[in-house]
Amino acid sequence: MAKVTGFGELAKKMDELAKFTEELNGEIARVAFDPSDPSSIEAAIQELNNAIDAKAARYERNDWAANVAEQVKEWGRSKILERAAAARLEGDKQ
Repeated sequence: MAKVTGFGELAKKMDELAKFTEELNGEIARVAFDPSDPSSIEAAIQELNNAIDAKAARYERNDWAANVAEQVKEWGRSKILERAAAARLEGDKQ
């Protein structure tokens, strides 16, 4: 019979991931930007990324948390770009 070990590390990884996702729950950062200025939009995206990185720093050895951080960054980027596009369209209507 073989003895299976290593669940301690797995449990630790899962616990850290749960803590990290809880930290991401809610407001991550407040960003403002000029929807007609690409550099302003990119600065807002970078500000969001920095806020996510700051929350992820304590879990840097956890690849699952790093993966979630990258996914949240991509999600945030798409939301900022969507808001900018919507604001530009709204401005065009006026």
